[in-house]
Amino acid sequence: MRRPLPAGFLQRLEDIVGGAFVIADAERLLPYGADETPNLRPSLPDVVVRPGSADEAADVVRACAEAKVFITPRGAGTGKSGGCVPIHGGVVLALDRLTRIVDIDQADGTCNVEPGVILETLQQAVADRGMFYPPDPASLASCTLGGNVAENAGGPRALKYGVTSSYVLGLDLVLPTGERLRTGKRTTKGVAGYDLTSLVVGSEGTLAVVTGITLKLLPSPRFVQTALAVFPSSEAAVLGVNAIFGAGVLPRTLEYLDRASIDAVRAMSPPYRFPAGAGAALLVETDGESEAGTLEALSRALEACADAGATDTLLATDSKKQREIWATRRMLSEATKRIKGRKVSEDIVVPRSKIPEMVARTGALGDKHDLLTCSFGHAGDGNLHTQILFDSDEDLPRVDALLDELFRVVLELGGTITGEHGVGISKKPWLPLELSDEVIALSLRLKHAFDPAGILNPGKVFPEKLALRAAKRDQTT
Repeated sequence: MRRPLPAGFLQRLEDIVGGAFVIADAERLLPYGADETPNLRPSLPDVVVRPGSADEAADVVRACAEAKVFITPRGAGTGKSGGCVPIHGGVVLALDRLTRIVDIDQADGTCNVEPGVILETLQQAVADRGMFYPPDPASLASCTLGGNVAENAGGPRALKYGVTSSYVLGLDLVLPTGERLRTGKRTTKGVAGYDLTSLVVGSEGTLAVVTGITLKLLPSPRFVQTALAVFPSSEAAVLGVNAIFGAGVLPRTLEYLDRASIDAVRAMSPPYRFPAGAGAALLVETDGESEAGTLEALSRALEACADAGATDTLLATDSKKQREIWATRRMLSEATKRIKGRKVSEDIVVPRSKIPEMVARTGALGDKHDLLTCSFGHAGDGNLHTQILFDSDEDLPRVDALLDELFRVVLELGGTITGEHGVGISKKPWLPLELSDEVIALSLRLKHAFDPAGILNPGKVFPEKLALRAAKRDQTT
């Protein structure tokens, strides 16, 4: 429910950040009413505020807390679950001006950054010093580190190196009450007290506003080897995945494409052309300190794929071929969208052994609801980007019906409804299928402890009915 802004509130915001960084006219608010979630109805804020420092961000939050104005934190708006969409209006707190890489400490293997730093910018900055920051979501050229923390971003390299939470050592936070605190540490080990840092990572901007991040860095691997293995079917490709692990190889990345995805990208004349009749493919990458050792690990992986039924393999013998293979992989999202013009892209996760069944059942659901589907993603950890393709708004009821069945199948197979994108708005109806009433109730009590007035990123993650029930209980206790 929207609340009108109090008299004089805009002037107070201008006094904090300057008039140039307070946006209130409808046309300029439009970009802040949505993210990259498909088929999500835009919802405009009343005002956008762009603080230029952590102090200004804290002052804005404090002003909102005192006036009981809703706050929605926002990074680059690259999310795919509506997490930064201000569905109840109020203030969008845009952190895109907080872009400093404060320091990079090679000796300790850490860095301190502000939340508006673009991920790729940090990766290049640390690489120039021989260091490595592994998380690599597809939006790495535009997403911010604050958004990565909010969603616990992953990417293809998560198989070997883990997701964002594996690298966040500490956070500078502003609580929805206006209080400021520092959580975590600068060391790679430390167990003093509750791990509030890990609690905030992945909380989708519902617990606190992040104004500073301490990250762990790794030495940059000296060598990377890349290859593609083509299979006659999804079943054979998953046998290849299992065979790679059985051969004692932990790839840096292990990406999966089904037949429909391959056909879609083939139509775009990609740098790498899949052979005719390819039923599935794996993109395999290894890295290490020795060129011979890295190549030997990839060779073992490809031999395992051949034993599992691979019909063709391509070893990228130089950096140009590596770029061509990855360019082909990164064309998938656009390629699948071109088939019908519109799509919903989900980020389900199932146990690796269940990938063939999940792909088959997704196809069957597409047939049942008369919709095209395809799947690609991170085979090594079972994270599939399932695409539902359609033509127009008239198809949306069938899309929703397919999604309902899809998520139920995912959970039946022992999986989760979201591996990377978060719950946000788009997956709220299905969260109670995965989490018990007791877990949700405890989560809402934690939310209330951080945000007693309920002003930070309202309407996200938890279905409104459950959140209202918890709020009423809190008011009576």
